Parts: sequence; structure tokens; C-alpha cells
Amino acid sequence: MIVSQTIQSLPQIAEVVSSEGVIAFRTDTFYGLGADPFNREAVKRIKKLKGREGTKPVLVIISDQDQIERFIVERSQSFESLVQRFWPGPLTLIGKSAAGLPDEITAGTRTVGLRLPNDQDVRALLRACGGALTATSANPSNENPAKTAQQVEYYFGSTIDLIVDGGDARVDRPSTVVDVTGAEPNLVREGVIAWSEIVK
Repeated sequence: MIVSQTIQSLPQIAEVVSSEGVIAFRTDTFYGLGADPFNREAVKRIKKLKGREGTKPVLVIISDQDQIERFIVERSQSFESLVQRFWPGPLTLIGKSAAGLPDEITAGTRTVGLRLPNDQDVRALLRACGGALTATSANPSNENPAKTAQQVEYYFGSTIDLIVDGGDARVDRPSTVVDVTGAEPNLVREGVIAWSEIVK
């Protein structure tokens, strides 16, 4: 089922997530597969839907900075500096994961990728769903990320509990991913934000 993201539809979307469901929704980059990050079964479903190896972590996006402590401990100086400069924005930061975060998210790495989107519609959806959702791209492994709700439906059909139509993706590149678990930031993937900007 596809529903448009509106103020009226947010309670329905939140109900699906709280009932261990999996949704697809437009993030600040492409469409993502969303579930409660602390719900092991829902995250397992996402990995199965994508055909994703258990060794790959699942990133999380948050509604506000006060959500950080739920996911990351021992914030490095590089983490703090990049948060101050680039959040909210299309920068995913990998930090040391907080206790209680399921292995299905961290894939045994004891780290988690976190992003605070610069998109008020996305953040409103996140707040309705408890402040955070998984946001791994809505596509089977080895396929291109979905840019529309209709493309998500083509990929997954009724295997997803709800597809939230938030309009077309507004970028043509994914978020930049930087590992900030150590003293110096390390580039994992260059995306919307250039590595030269990170270094600067």
C-alpha cells in the first residue's frame, strides 16, 4: 500500500513501525527502508528484503540531536566537529555504538552510522515514529536506490507493510559516510558532501 506523507497519515505510519513493521519512505537522499532500530525482527526483515549480508551494518537517521546518545557513546572530537559543521545534512557519521543496540544494526562491528537529515518533512516522520528509523536504501542488493515510491513498489511490491510517498528524491547522490570512531576522520563513501569539505 502507498500512502502520501501528510500530517493526517503520520499516526498510521507510526502504528506500522511500532507494530514491528517495515516501511519505505523518502529520506533526505533516496528512499529508505524504515523500522525501529531496536526491533531485531524488523531489522532482520529489512536485511532479508534486500538480500543483504549479515556482515553489513544498517544506518540510522534521527530527528534531533538529542537522539544521538541513544546510539553513540564516546563521541570523538572529529564527531563533534563534523556534527557542528554539517548537521543537519547529508553526512552519515560512524561512531561507537551504545549498549543495547542490536547486532542486526551493528553487524558485530560495535559501531553505527548515524545521520540527522536537513529535511523537515523527514524529521517530522521520524519524530512521529519515536525519533529514529533505519534508513538503508530501498532497493535489493546490486540494484539502484529507489528515487520514487513507485520504484519502491516495483522492487518490493506487497512485501513491505507500507510505502510512504514523500515525493521524488531530491538528490542524485547518497550521503557522504565518514568513520569518526578514532581521532582522525576516515572517508568510507564520498557522496553529496565532498571529502575536501570534510578535510577543510
